[in-house]
Amino acid sequence: MKRREFLVGAALLAGSMARGSAATNIPTPSADGLDRITAYFDNEVTLGRLPGAVVLVQQHGKPVYLKNFGVRDTRTGLAMTPDTIFAIHSMTKPITCLGAMMLIDEGKLALTAPLSKYVPLFADTKVGLEPEGTSKVELEPPIRPVNIEDLLRQTSGISYDYIGAPWVMQVYQAANIFEGPFNNRQFADRIAKLPLTRQPGTLWRYGHSTDVLGAVIEIISGQTLYEFLKQRILDPLGMNSTKFVLKTPDERARMARPLPSDPVLLAGERDRLDHPEWESGGGGLLSTITDYQRFSQMLLNGGEFEGKRYLSPAVFKAMTTDHVGPGSGVGRDYFYFPGDGFGYGYGIGVRTDPGNAKPPPAGSIGELKWDSGSGTYFGVDPKLDMVYLLMQQTQNERSRITPAFKELVYGCYPEGLRRP
Repeated sequence: MKRREFLVGAALLAGSMARGSAATNIPTPSADGLDRITAYFDNEVTLGRLPGAVVLVQQHGKPVYLKNFGVRDTRTGLAMTPDTIFAIHSMTKPITCLGAMMLIDEGKLALTAPLSKYVPLFADTKVGLEPEGTSKVELEPPIRPVNIEDLLRQTSGISYDYIGAPWVMQVYQAANIFEGPFNNRQFADRIAKLPLTRQPGTLWRYGHSTDVLGAVIEIISGQTLYEFLKQRILDPLGMNSTKFVLKTPDERARMARPLPSDPVLLAGERDRLDHPEWESGGGGLLSTITDYQRFSQMLLNGGEFEGKRYLSPAVFKAMTTDHVGPGSGVGRDYFYFPGDGFGYGYGIGVRTDPGNAKPPPAGSIGELKWDSGSGTYFGVDPKLDMVYLLMQQTQNERSRITPAFKELVYGCYPEGLRRP
């Protein structure tokens, strides 16, 4: 297919607004600004830094910019299209956490419930202490049990093997937690046998918390995580291409691939493919820009989409409120933290203030966002009634391209609307 770009004029948008009369005072993105987005990604592809990408900017519930760049796979030369499937890695987390919040909304799960209620091995989990002058990890009892809120806000003390003190990597790797086939419940049991890297509730640290939350969802629902997400979120939202495993030749042909020069991401994809039985709630989903567009619009609408409500207003507010900021008693491990001016809700980054940078980075107070190690990125801006999405597959270039993309999106608006 040829590249496609949709630029919707202000008059058309005014006739199709999804958010009511308040949206009429919000300007539409400038044509010059949108052209700069096109020029930037054309250049990235031309220089060979990216095989391709798909970019979407949506305002008032309608796309104002949707463009495909380059190819989905350099081996085949197939062009990028809006239905190209991407490994979205950590952009799985907001979807899994939405599922957990739905169970909370229904009274089937509680924030304060101890994790050991669902995964009994966590009753015996200890906290590791960074050793001084010795390679042996010292252990101490937790000050309180890990609870469901800890999983949602990444304060459980559960880590990734590459985050934290050297002993964390040593302990996680020695445990061979990815050895052989395993499902979510078995993986949660493996994590429970490892020491927590900090006391529960004391530090925001990125890790396998959402993977363990996926096991909790399975235990409560009596379904696999995919069955639950498909029934409760994916099918109702019309996210028909979002799944953990691609089973048909057509689906596999639509999959975007990183450049051969991106070994870290290629290795990560091999690990994912090696465990098709593991439905990772923290990083296992595959999706398209048009699927994730619908999920993002539901968030922008406050938990509602096309007449169906997914969360009550009160529970949606809880999900999208910062729970690790001042007064929370939570410290911040800045490895992969959402960034300057951001806090963290239940599974998603939340902008709470302009931050300390001068000038502050692009964005708005109340903005929601998350990204992934595979380069995908999304943002939801209530101030501008806007959703923006970038689908790409790159580990090497994502830390450079993602902030540039966000600045380009906000550069489409007058200066006063670009900053918090």
